[in-house]
Amino acid sequence: MSTYWCEHAWLGDPLRPAEPGVLIEESAGRVTAVSSTVDSAPAGSHRLPGLTVPGFANAHSHAFHRALRGRTQDGGGTFWTWRERMYQVAARLDPDSYLRLARAVYAEMALAGVTAVGEFHYLHHEPSGAGYANPNAMGEALIEAARQAGIRICLLDTLYLAGGLTDRGYQPLSPVQQRFADADVDAWQRRYEKIQLAPHATRGAAIHSVRAVPETALRGFADRVGDEPLHVHLSEQRAENEACRAFHGRTPAQLLAEHGLLGPRLTAVHATHPTDDDITALGTAGAGVCLCPSTERELADGIGPARALVDAGCPLSLGSDSHAVIDPLTEARAVEMHERLATERRGHFTAGELLAAATGTGHAALGRPDAGRLAPGAPADLVTVALDSVRTAGANDPLAAAVFAATATDVRSVVVNGRPVVEDGRHLIVDDVAGELSTTIREVLA
Repeated sequence: MSTYWCEHAWLGDPLRPAEPGVLIEESAGRVTAVSSTVDSAPAGSHRLPGLTVPGFANAHSHAFHRALRGRTQDGGGTFWTWRERMYQVAARLDPDSYLRLARAVYAEMALAGVTAVGEFHYLHHEPSGAGYANPNAMGEALIEAARQAGIRICLLDTLYLAGGLTDRGYQPLSPVQQRFADADVDAWQRRYEKIQLAPHATRGAAIHSVRAVPETALRGFADRVGDEPLHVHLSEQRAENEACRAFHGRTPAQLLAEHGLLGPRLTAVHATHPTDDDITALGTAGAGVCLCPSTERELADGIGPARALVDAGCPLSLGSDSHAVIDPLTEARAVEMHERLATERRGHFTAGELLAAATGTGHAALGRPDAGRLAPGAPADLVTVALDSVRTAGANDPLAAAVFAATATDVRSVVVNGRPVVEDGRHLIVDDVAGELSTTIREVLA
């Protein structure tokens, strides 16, 4: 049992400001009591100066992409040319090296205030495409990596069957894609049902994209995963839309809708180029949208219609995807800044809305609707952001300071399941996060 006194705390309601002097009591990893207007830290409590918020949810991650940071800026190109560099990394990993790399990546996330990650996982098999003796060796390496880094994980195990889509139809798998793919949707389901979870881990399903999953596999897919979260890359590039229209006569969103895949359990990742009708369909169905602004910038994919999607009824979550940066505050701020660039107007999202996207709706997208708030019964996941750094000093609104000025560097304290994981900006489990990142990335790229 622990008690935390927060100089300021935002409890998770996007319509309410931060409150001064909040006392949070925790037992067995759950919040048991929250008291406001507590002027000073009681004896025996942990003092958290700054702004304390619920733990951030990184709703879309490809852990192995972290090895590419700073290594793809030596020329122009598009998503499709960047993808070839990504495939080179994908071909080199095995369960042991992936565990080491992912542990360092997840520790970096913890330092940035991420307490739960949604890992969109499609690196399933040996490089030849043959299965490991444990068919989920790669996914379970990710689960173990999250445990060692001190964060929660939702393993979004991904269906991947085809090498791409053109106006002539689905293409065969390339050599590197062989390790992404199961023989068919039944083989995927058999493997999916054998994933070994742990107390810090949950499971969800993913459809890589309409480029990688033929229509025949979409039929009835929602019934295969029950009530678990379902994610899909959707309309990330214009070329995806064009190929889908040319071959299927429908947009990717229309194709998913036809097969009963639009609904509250679905999170559409990116949704950068939906049509107006797509936006209406996604919102009417209550499907969520996960934006990854730093990756969408990095890969020159474009700016998605964030405000239109939210206004249509889509809950908004955030991810770091390719990990060009790992910084939930930067991702949240970018949603508003991208809207300003696209419309030449300010003020599309409040700080509370953006913080909710980084916390509550992100956790809900990962199947944890009880998380992302500071209230009795919620998980005791707390992140404290400094309000006295060179970025945040002098601001009079703690929420605005955190969302519109702070970065991951300003995260001072992280508590996951009632257990301190970061103190004074230092990871308490992984001694040298930068060193582990350097070592494991060199190992992968050697």
